[in-house]
Amino acid sequence: MSHLAVVVTILAGVPAQQPRPLWIRQQLPSVQAFRRSYWPDGEDPPGLRIGPLIPEQDYERLEDCDPEGSQDSPLHGEEQQPLLHVPEGLRGSWHHIQNLDSFFTKIYSYHQRNGFACILLEDVFQLGQFVFIVTFTTFLLRCVDYNILFANQPNNRTTPGLLHGKVTLADAILSSSQCAQRIRSSPLLVFLLILAAAFWLLQLLRSVCNLFSYWDIQVFYREALHIPPEELSSVPWAEVQSRLLALQKSGGLCVQPRPLTELDVHHRILRYTNYKVALANKGLLPARCALPWGGSAAFLSRGLALNVDLLLFRGPFSLFRGGWELPDAYKRSDQRGALAARWRRTVLLLAAVNLALSPLVLAWQVLHAFYSHAELLRREPGALGTRRWSRLAHLQLRHFNELPHELRARLARAYRPAAAFLRAAAPPAPLLALLARQLVFFAGALFAALLVLTVYDEDVLAVEHVLTAMTALGVTATVARSFIPEEQGRGRSPQFLLQAALAHMHYLPEEPGPAGKASAYRQMARLLQYRAVSLLEELLSPLLTPLFLLFWFCPRSLEIIDFFHHFTVDVAGVGDICSFALMDVKRHGHPQWLSAGQTEASLSQRAEDGKTELSLMRFSLVHPQWRPPGHSSKFLGHLRGRVQQDAAAWGATSVRSPPTPGVLSDSSSPLPEAFLANLLVHPLLPPRDLSPTAPCPAAATASLLASISRIAQDPSCVSPGGTGGQKLAQLPELASAEMSLHAIYLHQLHQQQQQELWGEASASSLSRPWSSPSQTLSPDEEKPSWSSDGSSPASSPRQQWRTQRTQNLLPGRFQETTDAQKEPGQAPSTD
Repeated sequence: MSHLAVVVTILAGVPAQQPRPLWIRQQLPSVQAFRRSYWPDGEDPPGLRIGPLIPEQDYERLEDCDPEGSQDSPLHGEEQQPLLHVPEGLRGSWHHIQNLDSFFTKIYSYHQRNGFACILLEDVFQLGQFVFIVTFTTFLLRCVDYNILFANQPNNRTTPGLLHGKVTLADAILSSSQCAQRIRSSPLLVFLLILAAAFWLLQLLRSVCNLFSYWDIQVFYREALHIPPEELSSVPWAEVQSRLLALQKSGGLCVQPRPLTELDVHHRILRYTNYKVALANKGLLPARCALPWGGSAAFLSRGLALNVDLLLFRGPFSLFRGGWELPDAYKRSDQRGALAARWRRTVLLLAAVNLALSPLVLAWQVLHAFYSHAELLRREPGALGTRRWSRLAHLQLRHFNELPHELRARLARAYRPAAAFLRAAAPPAPLLALLARQLVFFAGALFAALLVLTVYDEDVLAVEHVLTAMTALGVTATVARSFIPEEQGRGRSPQFLLQAALAHMHYLPEEPGPAGKASAYRQMARLLQYRAVSLLEELLSPLLTPLFLLFWFCPRSLEIIDFFHHFTVDVAGVGDICSFALMDVKRHGHPQWLSAGQTEASLSQRAEDGKTELSLMRFSLVHPQWRPPGHSSKFLGHLRGRVQQDAAAWGATSVRSPPTPGVLSDSSSPLPEAFLANLLVHPLLPPRDLSPTAPCPAAATASLLASISRIAQDPSCVSPGGTGGQKLAQLPELASAEMSLHAIYLHQLHQQQQQELWGEASASSLSRPWSSPSQTLSPDEEKPSWSSDGSSPASSPRQQWRTQRTQNLLPGRFQETTDAQKEPGQAPSTD
C-alpha cells in the first residue's frame, strides 16, 4: 500500500489492512523493477499466487480480472486500496464498514428474511422453541407420575372415599416442590440443564448482536437504498442489487480501485460457498464410504457440513478464520507438509470433540425430530415416503456464484419432472410389489374391523393398545403402498422426463454405457432422496460425523491444502476467492464443453461436468448488464455464433419450424414452465446408440434458442405496454427459460462429441469402450492431479473415477491432442 493510501485511510478512520489485489502473470520488464523496489530480498510479495502448472514469471498487477482490458483502468499502475467513504448526506452507522463480506451478506439476508420484524420474531421463536423443548422434556421426565396417568395404581386425591375415581391431568402432575426435588436428585440432569442454559445464553447474545446489525441494515435500506420496510416484499433482489451498485457508483458506499460489479457482490456473499462447490466438483466433498455389497454412499448431513465449515472457513483454527484472506503460508508450496500435518491434528481434535458430545447431540436430534414430525405423521402418514432435494443436490447442482434463493427456485421447478423420472425409470420389482399389495390388504382389513367396532361403541378405544394398533396398521399400509408402482407413471418416457428435469437442473446425472439408465436412476435417487432417508441421516449424524472426520478428511489433508493452494486467487477490492468463481474459461474450461481452442486448462484445472461454462452462461443471462472478462466474453460470443449457425442449418434442412411464442397465449401457467412445456414437445436429448446416421437434435434446440433471442430483443415483448407478449415481460423468467435451453443445448453438443469419440473407438476395436474390463490404475494415475509431488496419502475419488472414465471413453490419440492444445511455453503439471 502506498504512503498516500495509508494517509487517506488513517484520515478516513479505516484500518489499513484490506483485501489485496490480484496478481496476474505477465512478462514485463517494468514490473521487475517494481518488485525489487518493494521486496529487495527477492521474496514473493504477500498474497503472491504462483500457479502450480506455470513456471514462475514476472507479475503485473491488474485492477480487474480481464488482462486485455486492464490498460484502460484509470488506476492502472497505481498502488490504491479500497477505502470506505460516505458523503455528508448519507452518513450513518454503515460509513465505517470493516467487513464488507458481512455487510453484503446481511443485506442479502435482510431481504430474504423479509425485514427486521420477521428476523426479530424468528429469533425470538427459535429461542423460545429451545426453551420449550428443554423444559417440556424435563417436565415429562421428572414431573409426571406415570403410574397414576396409566391407572396402574388407585388414585383417591380427586374424590375422597372413592378409590377408582376418574383420573385427571392434575392427578398425574406432581407438585412443584416434588418436581424440584426429583430434578435435584439427578446430578446428570442438573448438569445437562446447566449446559442447556449456557448454550441458550450464548444464542441470546448472538441474536442480540445480530439484531443490532440488522437494525442498521434496515436504516441503510430506508435511507440509502430508499426501500421502506413495508415495500421490501415487493422489491426483488435484482432491484436491491442494482440500487446498491448505483449507490457505489455515486460514491455513497466505498471507493474501489475499479467499479463494483454484480460479480464482486456475489464473490463477497458466496466466498466460502464457491469453495464448497469447487470441492464437490473435484470430489473432495461430500464424504463417501464403500458399501459391503458394492458401490459407495455419499454422506453430507447438517452436522458434517457444520464441521467442514469450522475446519475450513469460520473456526478459530480454520484456513480463513472467518475473514476474506487466506494466510500467506497456504499460498506457498514449501510448507504444504507442515500445514497438512497441523490441519490433520485439528481434524483429530474436532473429531474427538464430536465424539464426546455425540450423546447430547443425538438426544437433541431425536427430541427435535420427534416434536417436529409427530404432527406431520399423524396428519400425513405417508409424508416420510415423499422425496426432497438432499444436501448433496444443493452442492452438486449449484452453479458458481448462484445465490440460495436462485438455487431453491431452480430446484423447485425441477422437482416434478425429476420425481416423475424416478417413478418411470424405477427398476421393476414385481415380487416386492406383490408382497406390498398383500400387506396393504391385510393391514387395511384389520384397521377397518377396529374402525367399525370403534364407531359402534367408543368404549372400544378404552381397551388397552387398541388405538396404538390402529395407528400402527395405518402407518404399515401407507408405507407398503409406497412400494406399489403407480399406473400413471408407466406410460411416460424416462428420456423425456430426464430432459425436462435437465432443463432446470442444468446437470445430467447419467454415466455413458449400457447401464446408463440404471446409473441415472441411482444418481437421481441420491439427489432427490426420500424424506425418511434424510431424517435417518440427520439422526445418525452425531455418530457418523466423527467417523467421517477420521477416515475421510484426515487422510486427505494434503489434498485439501493443495486445493486451496492451487485454486485461490487474490482479486483487487475483494480478497482471496476460489479461482473457479471467476468462471474463467481459459483457466478452468473443459474442451468437451465447447471450450476447445479457448482453454489452456490441464486435466487438474478443468471443472468437471461443464461447471465453468454453464455457470458463466447462467450468470451472464441473469445479469445482462455484467461485462464478462475477455476470454469468457469470447466463449459467450462463440456459443451464440454456434447457436445461430446450427439454427440456420436446421431451418435450411428441416421442414419443421420451431414453435412460436404464440403458443403461450392460451396458457395460464407462469414462465418458464409453460414456455418449456410448449417448446420441448419432443425429446431433444441425442439417442444413446452410436449410429452415424442418428439425427442430432442440437440444431432444433439452437433454433428454439434463436427464437427466444429474437423475443428478448423485441421491445413489444419485453415492455409492459407491448401487445401479444405480456407474459414475456418478466425478464427473469425469460432468462430462466433461455438458460434451460442453453443447458440442454450444451449437453447435446457434449454428448454429440462423446458419441463421435466412442464411434472412433468402436471402429478401431471389436467391442465398445465401456464393454472392456475395468483397468487397474497405476500409482501415478491414482495421485491427485493437482498434487505437486504425489506425496498425498489418499487420492480424490472424483479424480480416480474421472481418470478411469477418461481412459475407458477417450482414445489415446484424443488425450494426446488435448494435452497438445496448451501453449508451447506451458510447463508440465509440477509445482
